[in-house]
Amino acid sequence: MPKSAPPSPSRRDEGFTLLELLVVIAILGLLIGLVAPAALRQLGGARNSVARQSIQRLSEVLDLYRLDTGSYPGTEDGLHALIARPASAENWNGPYVKDGTDPLDPWHHPYIYRNPSDRPGHDYDLCSAGSSGNTADRATMICNP
Repeated sequence: MPKSAPPSPSRRDEGFTLLELLVVIAILGLLIGLVAPAALRQLGGARNSVARQSIQRLSEVLDLYRLDTGSYPGTEDGLHALIARPASAENWNGPYVKDGTDPLDPWHHPYIYRNPSDRPGHDYDLCSAGSSGNTADRATMICNP
C-alpha cells in the first residue's frame, strides 16, 4: 500500500487572520460613522422639502375652494372643509382632496390652519410644526409663503 505524501511545508493555510478581520471591521465602522450623520441630515432636509411642497399644493387647493365658495375656510372648519362641505359654504364643489382624510405633514402631524392670518400680508396661515410637532416654537414651523 503506497503511503500518501504529507502536506508540503511551504504551503500556507488559506483564510483571513484575526488581525485582517479587525482592520476591515474598523474601516467599516469609520465609514458608517462618517456616512450615517450625512444621510440622516439629508433625510431631514428631504422631509422639510416635502412639507414645503405639500403646503404649496394645499395652498393651490385652498385657492380653488375660494374660487368656488367666495372665501377661504374659517379656522373652525379648517382643512376638513376641503373634504366635507361646511354648513356655511355655498357653491362648494368638493371634495377637494382625494383620500378623504385630513392632510398630514411628513412627520404625520396635522397641518396648522388659521384664517384670518396672524402674519401681515397673508390671507391665512398654513403651517407644519416640523419634526418636533411643537406648535409653540414658531422658529421651526414651515409656513405658506
